[in-house]
Amino acid sequence: MTTATVEGVEVDTRHWIGGERVASELTFTDISPIDEQPIAEISAGSSAEVDAAVQAAKQAFIGWAAMPRDERADLLRKVADGIDARAEELARVETRDNGSLLRSHRRSVMPRVGMNFRFFADFAEKLDHPGGEIRGHRERVSYDPAGVTAIITPWNAPLMLATWRIGPALAAGNTVVAKPPEWAPLTASLLADITHEAGLPAGVFNVVQGTGAQAGAPLTAHPGIRRLAFTGSVPTAGVIAKAAAPNIVPLSFELGGKSPLVIFADSDFDLAVSLAVEQFDNSGQVCLGAFRILVEDAIADQFTEAVLAKAKTIRQGDPRDEATDMSCLITRQHFERVDGFVRRALAAGARAILGGSPNDELGHLYYRPTILVDAEPGSEILTEEVFGPVLTVQTFSSENQAVEMANNTRFGLAATLVTGDPDRAERVSAKINAGTVWVNCFFVRDLGAPFGGNGESGIGREGGIYSFDFYCDIKTTVFSPKGWTTND
Repeated sequence: MTTATVEGVEVDTRHWIGGERVASELTFTDISPIDEQPIAEISAGSSAEVDAAVQAAKQAFIGWAAMPRDERADLLRKVADGIDARAEELARVETRDNGSLLRSHRRSVMPRVGMNFRFFADFAEKLDHPGGEIRGHRERVSYDPAGVTAIITPWNAPLMLATWRIGPALAAGNTVVAKPPEWAPLTASLLADITHEAGLPAGVFNVVQGTGAQAGAPLTAHPGIRRLAFTGSVPTAGVIAKAAAPNIVPLSFELGGKSPLVIFADSDFDLAVSLAVEQFDNSGQVCLGAFRILVEDAIADQFTEAVLAKAKTIRQGDPRDEATDMSCLITRQHFERVDGFVRRALAAGARAILGGSPNDELGHLYYRPTILVDAEPGSEILTEEVFGPVLTVQTFSSENQAVEMANNTRFGLAATLVTGDPDRAERVSAKINAGTVWVNCFFVRDLGAPFGGNGESGIGREGGIYSFDFYCDIKTTVFSPKGWTTND
């Protein structure tokens, strides 16, 4: 079978290479986390498919890079239009594939997917080539396409996080080889169809499916790659960096997080409670999630009681039901990993005031929303990324202690701060080590702003001009006022 019908949508299960569907002899089974049932047999790529995709992208790069920027932008806006037209289909397929809420896909995720293409198309079309003057010489800076870009994306928001990088890479004039996550590959295949229907030339966008070992490894080590973007875990990033190093490939990594939610006694109490419970979004499978709750001791008991009461109202169930607030974890492997973190924390002396175990009523991969207290400072549950619906609560007594606790991590992706004092907001946000700090809000993202992590949370920044700084070769040209044989 070369196609699968998923939630009423026909999805091609083959690779997309050089403008054609390509099957592999080997396949792997795509299993839905909703009920652990197989939904498709996917072509499993290897070095042969990877090399074919890179060669197709290299060939297509010549014409794509030379295409006027406004023409490239027009094609990418057509891709965005195609995404918008098929947003409902994309939402249903991705919900079945990765278990995220259908209502979230409909209301925010898929609209953002189209926006990723439209924003960067507009941005590239208007990108200036700034100039200057040095000792009477005219100086010009230009943003030149870099070449073939490899993009390896995660399963927790596979299409949105892929297009966050595919969009600017293509807008910059690069061609792309994307490897979608083997745990949720289907919407990448639909995106290939959409790009083809929009008129992207063959080879400009390619999709090679497969596991990290079979497809990811040869892609990251391929000498034809000139940019490599990856979202995922720190250990995998280390492997990728080592593979790419001999080819001197610039890297963009968005990695793990152990972000704090710092709540002061002067905060808007209801806002603080809502922000805490919001961290259960997508069953905690959110890299930016603020799962370490740090609350000032003067309000700690009242706050914890209110969070507990609100969290108990979370409706867990099938993500296709609009009434569901929290769904399942992605795979049995990940489910057992999350449960292992909680079990070890409880054995080490932490207490679960909510959850702390699988949801036996729902079975399968459903894990109860969990809140842990009394964890030993420096313990695993407070320092390692769980990537599940597990919050910890700690208390602090001073502003300096809050900052120290917030920064007591090797990660630095994001932080959330809740306070009613604007001066405190300025002081504390300036001292917190994070790529993004939200004050009295959460997950407000501007596509033009720089995004990335400090420490082990990543390398580099993307968004707006920062994306083009990465996906382009930046050239400085200096023109002398002398030596000209003609004057126009």
